[in-house]
Amino acid sequence: MTGPPRAQSRLAPAYYAAGRGGWRSWWSLLHPPYTAWHLSYVAIGAALARPIAMDRLGWSLLGFFLALGIGAHALDEMHGHPLRTGIPDRVLAGTALVSIGAACLVGWLVGGARLLPFIAVGAVLVFGYNLEWFGGALHNMVGMAFAWGAFPVLTGFYVQRWTISAPAIATAIGAFALTVTQRALSTPARKLRRSVTELRATATLDDGKLIRLTPADLLRPLEQALCATSWGLVAVAIGLVLAAR
Repeated sequence: MTGPPRAQSRLAPAYYAAGRGGWRSWWSLLHPPYTAWHLSYVAIGAALARPIAMDRLGWSLLGFFLALGIGAHALDEMHGHPLRTGIPDRVLAGTALVSIGAACLVGWLVGGARLLPFIAVGAVLVFGYNLEWFGGALHNMVGMAFAWGAFPVLTGFYVQRWTISAPAIATAIGAFALTVTQRALSTPARKLRRSVTELRATATLDDGKLIRLTPADLLRPLEQALCATSWGLVAVAIGLVLAAR
């Protein structure tokens, strides 16, 4: 995955967006860097339980990929099509229901009644956040940080041991904080890409030189940080899983 582009006449809706139509729309819908980022939390949580059961980790990753990587993002795209995928709403709705339902089935097959509370909470978080249930009470920074940061860590660990430990809680707090950072960076980046139609800004250096700032100039540090962190966390997760085998 390459870093964000420097400049273009019309900014893409996301630095990883592949364009509109066919597989490009579905690739963009997956939000690959962010999906990988949050799947890493599942693996990191599982790696805290040594030795790690690789089959349970695999099923956990599949469940979160279906629910978050596909389902949640399909629901999000239904709100105004921010990624400009052109995928019809009825297809997005069907995709979301099937993928989230499949994720719940995976959870039941892996853990049965022991995992039912996590399955229920996960379903409420996916629908509650993306469809803004409960008056939008979950659709905020805290809701996102818990749903896509702390919860994957706790679930990843719980599936391994069927209990929760102090290290898992501490790591979940760390994932919560990192997800707050992600939102703090991605929110202005999305606004610059999708909402700003004109920007007139100049910076005056201490030698009196004037520099014109473009949306791409403001985007670059935000998206470089997001890109590096997403794939850095993937590497950390892989390392921890390999060490826990």
